[in-house]
Amino acid sequence: MKLTIACCQVPVTEDLEQNLATAERYITNAAHRGAQIVLLPEMFCCPYDNSCFPSYAQPVDGEIAIRLANAAKKHGIYLFAGSFPEREGENIYNTCLIFDRTGTLIGRHRKAHLFDINVEGGVAFQESAILTAGNAITTVLTEYGPIGVAICFDMRFVEPFRIMALRGAKLIVLPSAFNMTTGPAHWELTLRARALDNQVFIAACAPAQNPDASYLSYGHSMVTSPWGDVLGQLGFEEGILLSEIDLDKVDAVRKQLPILSARRTDLYELKEL
Repeated sequence: MKLTIACCQVPVTEDLEQNLATAERYITNAAHRGAQIVLLPEMFCCPYDNSCFPSYAQPVDGEIAIRLANAAKKHGIYLFAGSFPEREGENIYNTCLIFDRTGTLIGRHRKAHLFDINVEGGVAFQESAILTAGNAITTVLTEYGPIGVAICFDMRFVEPFRIMALRGAKLIVLPSAFNMTTGPAHWELTLRARALDNQVFIAACAPAQNPDASYLSYGHSMVTSPWGDVLGQLGFEEGILLSEIDLDKVDAVRKQLPILSARRTDLYELKEL
């Protein structure tokens, strides 16, 4: 089963309306180029900055969600709508909304692993100072089968990706915003490892780098194969990464290299020595 997926590496400004209009323009462009699935980056609608999240936050039925749903319906695509600051009561989540071809909301992933790091001589960030962690591993059902969803720092943790694969996902999408410290060191390495470990396709979409932003995105949106190959990659600049993937190759790879079927679950329990 072949499909075309588009990673829209959009520029992000401080103007919400401009960001939404840019996303709509990129979605239109990707659909016109034949994409059946379109992916936006993490925090595509606002600067990736703790000081911005509360003022840009909206409920799941707010303007951001309505505009995205309309775009998915207009172009008849599946839209994995990056992420936005979702407000629910007193909490703000880093949330990816997933819409089907009719614009119906079919899933929502709230970033489960918050980005709280302090790299000596590099980046420091504490999402948990503002954001609340989600409590679910997310797969959504589509005509292409189950598709897994994670957000950025979630990719550092092997367990959710294995669970998504065991649920039947042959494709996992990953809105992200790696930075100039961790990006050059770990971005490609980690994406290829998660794809290879679980023998799935992974599509990871980041915002274009804005040199004037407080947080510098690494960009480099990428699609990796179940064999661990890089099928396509952008640089720092804005653009669309369009990739045709054949989900039948997942089964072929798993037959050749039986990682999932050869697991020894009888051994995988932490015990005292």
